[in-house]
This record gives sequence, C-alpha cells and structure tokens, in this order.
Amino acid sequence: PLPPGPRGRLIPVARMLARPNQMFRRWRDRYGEPFMVTSPNGQVVEVWEPATVRRVFTADHDDFAVFSPDSIAILIGHRSLLTIAGPTHRRERKLLGPPFHGARMRAYGEAMIELTRARIAELDAGSSFVAMDLTQGISLDVILRTVFGVDDARELDVYRTVVIEAIESAAPVLFFFPALRREFGGVGPYARLVARQRRFVDLLKGQIERVRPQASERADILSMMLEARYEDGEPMSDESLVDELRTLLLAGHETTAITLAWALYLVHRHPAVYHRLREELDGLGESPTPEAIAHLPYLDAVVNESLRLHPVVQEVMRTLTKPFELGAYTLPPGVTIAVNIFLAHRRTELFPEPEEFRPERFLDRTFSPFEYMPFGGGPRRCLGAAFALYEMKLVLATLLGDLELDLASEGPVEPVRRNLTMAPRGGVPLRVVRRRRPA
Repeated sequence: PLPPGPRGRLIPVARMLARPNQMFRRWRDRYGEPFMVTSPNGQVVEVWEPATVRRVFTADHDDFAVFSPDSIAILIGHRSLLTIAGPTHRRERKLLGPPFHGARMRAYGEAMIELTRARIAELDAGSSFVAMDLTQGISLDVILRTVFGVDDARELDVYRTVVIEAIESAAPVLFFFPALRREFGGVGPYARLVARQRRFVDLLKGQIERVRPQASERADILSMMLEARYEDGEPMSDESLVDELRTLLLAGHETTAITLAWALYLVHRHPAVYHRLREELDGLGESPTPEAIAHLPYLDAVVNESLRLHPVVQEVMRTLTKPFELGAYTLPPGVTIAVNIFLAHRRTELFPEPEEFRPERFLDRTFSPFEYMPFGGGPRRCLGAAFALYEMKLVLATLLGDLELDLASEGPVEPVRRNLTMAPRGGVPLRVVRRRRPA
C-alpha cells in the first residue's frame, strides 16, 4: 500500500497551487506523516520528520532522479545543476563551487552595499514604496554586477527588461499540468514563455562571447566559469554555461528579493525585534566592513527565522530509481519523495509556537540540516546558499542602517504564490520616516 492522502489528480494539485500553506497544514492534520498527493506529474509522498529527511538527503546519489526535469527545463534548460543527476551532476557541482566562497565574497559584499545605497538614494523622506519592488531591483543589480559583470547603464536596462519578462512569463500551472505546455500556433502563455526564454538565452550567449576574450582579467562569476576546467582539463560547454547562468539569474534573483521583503515586514511588525537589531547594527559604528556585518549574531538569527517562517521553496523533490522503505510502506521506483520544508520548519518539538516570529530560537540552539533546511539539503543543496545569506544580511543591514521605515498598511500580510515561490501579498508597502544617513 501507499500512504494516504487527498483523492483525485487535479483538484488537490489545483488547491495546492492556490493555497499551499493551508493545504499542507490541512493534509498534515488529517493524514499525518507521510501523506501522498497524486499530480499529473505522478505520485508525490510528503515527508518532514528529521530521521526521514536525513535518509533522503544522505542517500546514494543514484537512488534518485530529478523530479519532472522537463517542467523546469523550460526555464533553466536541460544542462542546469537543477535538472541533471548522477555523475554529471557531481562533476558540474565540483566545477561550480569555488566562485561562491572565500575571498571573492568580500569583493561581492562591497558591491552589494554599494548597489543597495544606489537604490536608497532614489527614496525621499516621507515617500512610500513597495519593499518587493525595491528588493527585486537590488537583487537583480547584484546578480548582474557580480555574476555577469554588467556595469554599463544601458546594458543594465536591457538585461533588467529581458530577465523580468522571462520571470514574469513563468505561470505555475505550466509546470504542474504538462498538457498546457503546447505552443498553440504561437499564442497563449506557453508560447509567450518560450519566446521570452529564447530572447533571454540569446542575450546570455552574447554576453558569453563578449566576456570570453578577457575572462582571465575579470572578477565576475561568469569569467570564473569560463576559466574553470574539469579534472580532464576540458572547459564547460557553452550550452551548460547558458543553463547555469539562467539558473543563477532566475533562482537567485526572486528568492533573495522575496526573503528580504518578508524580513522587512517581520522586523517592522515586531518592535522588540526591530530595537534589538537596531542596537546591534548601531554597535558597529560608522562604515563597518561587509565581514563585520555578516558576523552579527542577531542579524543572522533574524534572517534565519524569516527563512524558517517563509521558506522560499516549500519542498524539494527527488524521484525514486529504486524501492524506498518508509515505515509500513515500500515506495516503488517512479514515486517522488518531497521533503516538505514548510512543515519541517513547523515541528512544535523543535520550534515551539511555530507561527510566531522569534529570532531568539536561533541564538538558543543550533538546528541540524535535517531539522532546518531553507536551501534544501544533501548533494543537491542550493549552491548559492552562502552567497544568498551574505546578500540578505548586507542588504537588510544597509536598508535599516540608512533609513528609518514603517509599515504603510496595517494588518497581517498573507503569502501568495508567485511563480514557483511564495511571496508576501501586496509586496509589503513601506514608508520612509527619515534618512538616518545623508544620501
């Protein structure tokens, strides 16, 4: 037998697409762990108990295949780290690891602060803005500068337009309902998605050709990828390069922006948290280094607690290539196991009063990677996790250090689906009370 769960193939998935958080809670309360959802892409068994999560994240690479790679390949191609598996995945990951660590991060840190300040300069005291618009602008600028080395204002505008169009065209139903992935004579949402992705790919190919001749003198991540060599001395193919760049842009831009918008909302909704964080930031004095900011314990706890309450990705999926024993059930090959991050982050024995925003939890104890996993886990854990956390901390610290803000609307903000992630409904409107630092 397979685990219990909601009946039908279309209605449960449609409900999950519309209101995943409510449905996950309802199904957890009704069926317990594990439960199974049947989707047009196959059977998905949801797990979140730490011992099971450990087994999934530490299992042999070859026990799993990528879940429905065709559905995300529309956005990031077939040669991205997110769509490849097995030895190819190991080889690629080894090659791509170095740019996201070490001394280079310091140079990126300076750029993150500078680009945040450039956006802050456009805000006047008394003005209102939507947090999500601001954080998306900052995170896109950070990626364009650090990954692509794009500095020229005109070029930046072209990139911004093409990237935003590529992201906006990604309607979630296209991923969960394969029947909709048809071009219907060049009209409709899928045809628009394909056309915009093509434009995006052409832009990336052009940038690769421009950067290639001077890659050895440049410090951006694209140049490092061009210079990198596999163990056999071969460089990465242009096709793989394009797909990895698409992944960095699409996965790295939205996710960071959404977490920052949630963090700004949560911090301003909880005055005690705001004051404690302000005190910690003020204790750094004038112009602290990126490293000093990144090492602040309470800032770290605030970002971690924002990611616990609102993980950008609700679940990570692995499709079985061999049978998997799960308590009383034997799951056959072809079934997908989903580690449900949303439910894992709400286990009351680990996170008492799980719906409350309490950064102190992360000061009181350390959680294992099978208890707290905002970036997934195992050999497929998000490669840009350290980069993303660094950026979130530096941008949040710079915004709170330079501006005094308050929420422009009362009442709680609900999560709403945005493409494959969950964003704050309305994007969190904020008001600039005053500048704490002259522009």
